[in-house]
Amino acid sequence: MLLLVVLGVWLSSASAAKLGVVQTEGGKVEGKNHKMGVFSSVDVFKGIPFADVPGKWEKPKPHPGWSGVLKATTYRDRCLQVTLLQTKTQGSEDCLYLNIFVPQGVKLSTNLPVMVYLFGGAFLLGASNDVEVLGNSLYDGKQLADRGNVIVVTVNYRVGTMGFLSTGDDRLPGNYGLWDQHAAISWIRRNIEAFGGNPDNITIFGQSSGAASVNFQMLSPYNKGLFRRAISQGGVALCPWALQKNPLALTKKIARKVGCSKTNVDDMVQCLKMSDPVGLTMAGKIDILSVTVVVLLVGVVMDLLELAPVVDGDFIPAHPSELFHNAAQFDYMAGVNSMDGHLFAGVDVLSLNTKNATTEKQVKDLLAGLTKEKGSAAVESAYDTYTSHWGLAPEQSVVKKTVADMETDFMFLVPTQTALQLHTRNSNGARTYSYLFNMKTRIPLLPSWVEAEHAEDLQYLFGKPFSMSLIYFPRHRDLSKYMIAYWTNFARTGDPSTGDSNVPVPWPQYTRNHRPYMTINHKINKYSVSYDLRSEYFTYWTTTYSILPSVKRQEEEVEVEEEEKEN
Repeated sequence: MLLLVVLGVWLSSASAAKLGVVQTEGGKVEGKNHKMGVFSSVDVFKGIPFADVPGKWEKPKPHPGWSGVLKATTYRDRCLQVTLLQTKTQGSEDCLYLNIFVPQGVKLSTNLPVMVYLFGGAFLLGASNDVEVLGNSLYDGKQLADRGNVIVVTVNYRVGTMGFLSTGDDRLPGNYGLWDQHAAISWIRRNIEAFGGNPDNITIFGQSSGAASVNFQMLSPYNKGLFRRAISQGGVALCPWALQKNPLALTKKIARKVGCSKTNVDDMVQCLKMSDPVGLTMAGKIDILSVTVVVLLVGVVMDLLELAPVVDGDFIPAHPSELFHNAAQFDYMAGVNSMDGHLFAGVDVLSLNTKNATTEKQVKDLLAGLTKEKGSAAVESAYDTYTSHWGLAPEQSVVKKTVADMETDFMFLVPTQTALQLHTRNSNGARTYSYLFNMKTRIPLLPSWVEAEHAEDLQYLFGKPFSMSLIYFPRHRDLSKYMIAYWTNFARTGDPSTGDSNVPVPWPQYTRNHRPYMTINHKINKYSVSYDLRSEYFTYWTTTYSILPSVKRQEEEVEVEEEEKEN
């Protein structure tokens, strides 16, 4: 009995390490300690302000601070945004908060690597605690922190009209959501040491528009020395949906919707600044009726993803492709899911996920929507490239998978590979790594040929097969273990193969002349490393397609010819 009592006392004292009250620049905060194992726990701090309530279309300002101890035990409101079904708004303008997950062992953690997560959601919606299942957010950082022995931070930032509306000049420069992310990273850099983190070893990572945001943060001159590494999952700044090239036209459209249509741009902006934020947010929604119309009129759903960062001459001083010299210092890991484009292709080609046949006309219509900048010549050349392996009578599963591949390549894979190549060309000793995530989809009712859908990697990275074990199989836990090991090793050392976690096989570095990539699924072995990811299609889009004249240029050339004839 005495032995049991002694053992019990020893166990309780051995697992008692927790932070308690932490002093930050704004004041004291106290989180909640969550038991993970006999000798491990995670301190969770929810809803710590990293900036003041932002003014409308203004950069974030420092938080004034608070007295007493802030009880950081509940998530704060997301930033004002439309709901998933786009029927109403949710959230608040008071939304610039972050959440911190600190793993603890027998002793208090110190000098840990820090991983800062930027959520996705088409720059239109999302939150640091989004997608709740059984009371647990998809981005809950406890498993990743505990299993990878890293501090995980998730942050809110403004989205939609309030985060990205721009006139393309000083009147409404735009990029307010990017400034929020930058403010959060800066706050973490200044304060994370008090939580046991190493301010000199911060990795930012994100998915979809969050992944593109990671890339934008790398490319901005404002982030030199603020973080050390970056991971983009299914998105980069070069993606065709990640940059708004005609912001004034979009702002005029939104102004019309809220009754601010004015001939003079200054008057329009003045009217917009006096408009109700909820009405402005609703004006930026994607109209479901528009989706149908766009698809029927030989368009693509990507055209409706309009609110996005802009080249503002400040945070993003030039086109992203010209800014990779700013990213020379950051180790970079980037990749895509094998069917990142399937979700979008299923809207653009309505037969894709049904038993109905996908026809040649539907495939060409999709290509016409994707390549409208280049005109009909691009449709034919792209069609020939993608159908060369079909044979005379291709099975429908082959045709449909090709359609998903087209949209994945155009929207995600080719821009990501381009970003990786630009990173290696500009790198100043920093390392580069490439991957393809292709675990078969877990989404029910999708056709058997569908592999990894957009965002399906996140459940494994955030350890859901462990925290919600009843709805996963052992193979999913294997994959989750591999991903957490590679990602946190990279955050720790800049090399996914080296660190505190064992990995199944070494992941070779991507260089200027040597382009390996890791195929990530539950069967990682020595055959999982391949080279030159989809090189035939990468070459098509970056060489053959890119040198085709644009429709606008063709029109200009015709006008010049006609003028010369008249003269």
